[in-house]
Amino acid sequence: MEQTQYLDATTASLKQVHWWRSQELEMDTQIVRWGNFGIPLLLFPTAGGDAEEVERFYLIKLLAPFIHAGRLKVYSVDSINGKTWIQHPSIAHRVWVQKQYDKFIANEVVELIRKDCESESIEIMTAGASIGAFNALVSICRNPALFSRAICMSGTYDIEKWLEGHWFDEFYHQSPIQFVPGLPEGDHLERLRSRSILLATGEGENEDPNESWKVANALGQKGIPNRVDVWDTSWKHDWMTWREMLPKYVQEMLLELE
Repeated sequence: MEQTQYLDATTASLKQVHWWRSQELEMDTQIVRWGNFGIPLLLFPTAGGDAEEVERFYLIKLLAPFIHAGRLKVYSVDSINGKTWIQHPSIAHRVWVQKQYDKFIANEVVELIRKDCESESIEIMTAGASIGAFNALVSICRNPALFSRAICMSGTYDIEKWLEGHWFDEFYHQSPIQFVPGLPEGDHLERLRSRSILLATGEGENEDPNESWKVANALGQKGIPNRVDVWDTSWKHDWMTWREMLPKYVQEMLLELE
């Protein structure tokens, strides 16, 4: 069955799983890596996904040529904040987990990736689909010193609806469409202006290109490089779409960085 053949033995041998107790999230979590050499890519799962979701849905298989060639090392983590936004009854807890998840990525995941790459300064690409696109966007906008490029596919970026009419000041700093337009001139904004953010979306079932245009508008107001790629109505909010998008855009960004 194809489900058991999505990676050949060579790529499977380049897979490593690391578990640890996260101080930021106060729970056990994992990071999975595929590849030994190349530019690191932090690939976020969808809202309910774990770190190996991207493998089960064949994204790793499609990135295998870059992994085999030593051009790319792919990392993925659990979608802890995504699960919380859609499952936890406490709105205050949802906001707290989102804040802690940002710290988890910046303080723990990036440290592990840099240690694995044997570089304290290597910059990381990031990507994801649906809520994973939101995580990729937050990561680069909050921490442009750590991330160089973001590939955001079929993103859900306006997550204020999950506050259910409530407001928390902490939320402002976790939502790029909220905080980016208010960024003051300074090192953070200047670094972000040297980055690149790709916003790809279909026009098919359950896709909403307006979400991407909202982000593009927020970024454009501050002179942050971005590009909206709208695919036609045959591309819906589904893994089929993301399996076509991701290898194409990874190839583009690797050519820019290599």
